[in-house]
Amino acid sequence: MPDNTRMEERTIVVDGDVVVGNHSEIAYGFLAHSVIAGERVKIDGDVIADEEVRLDLWSNVNGDVKTKKNAYLGEKVSINGKLTVKGDLDIGTDVHIEKGFEAKGWITIRNPVPVIVYLFLYLAVLLRLGRGEDVEKILSELFEDEEIPNERAMIIPNRTKVTLDMIRIPNRAIIGDNCYILGNLRANSLEIGDNSTLFGSIRTKDGIKIGQKTKIHGGLVTKGAVHIGEKSQVMGEIDADVITIHEEAKVDGAMRSLKGVFFARDEEDGQHEDEFISLDV
Repeated sequence: MPDNTRMEERTIVVDGDVVVGNHSEIAYGFLAHSVIAGERVKIDGDVIADEEVRLDLWSNVNGDVKTKKNAYLGEKVSINGKLTVKGDLDIGTDVHIEKGFEAKGWITIRNPVPVIVYLFLYLAVLLRLGRGEDVEKILSELFEDEEIPNERAMIIPNRTKVTLDMIRIPNRAIIGDNCYILGNLRANSLEIGDNSTLFGSIRTKDGIKIGQKTKIHGGLVTKGAVHIGEKSQVMGEIDADVITIHEEAKVDGAMRSLKGVFFARDEEDGQHEDEFISLDV
């Protein structure tokens, strides 16, 4: 999740683009710069975009779809609300739109290329690895006239499930700064930035890292290490292999760790394990 992402009552508001992997189920709608959804994605809410909307094969939106630019709907896409497109509309066969559609630009009946979703995911990985030159080369060769997601994209992996009380991610989760997240989070590992708030517990396999001035309204459970930054607060218990907590952070519940609990006094100087606190086996 990029910086400034907010989960509201029924909508995820993203300050950038959204890319949803195949077979994902999202119990929210999206308000974003652009929204790209893979095959058999279920979105239980409205999809509103400033730029383009792309829905791949067999995807379903249980709400309205609105875009100020172009829309691309693959074969057998289903929209249970109204489709409003202020630009051009590329639409595949057997598309169902419950409440009709409005398009001010050209309407073309064909199946948009599904591979676009995989290319977007691939480009996002390259950006995270810092391989900007490779990204620019690919884009210049393949997408001279296409609109692409910006670097502030929310990337949702394949088979992710987001319900009203649970966020289940099949691999690593990264949450940026100034985010507002609702639901218990389950992932292989989690890294959350500064000044963010999570209303729910966290359970991972490989570790949890919490930035500065972040509040977690729930407990932490992991088989890996936990690191809690300066002036952050965990309003619950912590169970981990090892716990490192800044001396100005706060934990309201018990802390249990196989290898001990340590204070970190000065993160900027890299002193993360200055004082041994306790050992609970």
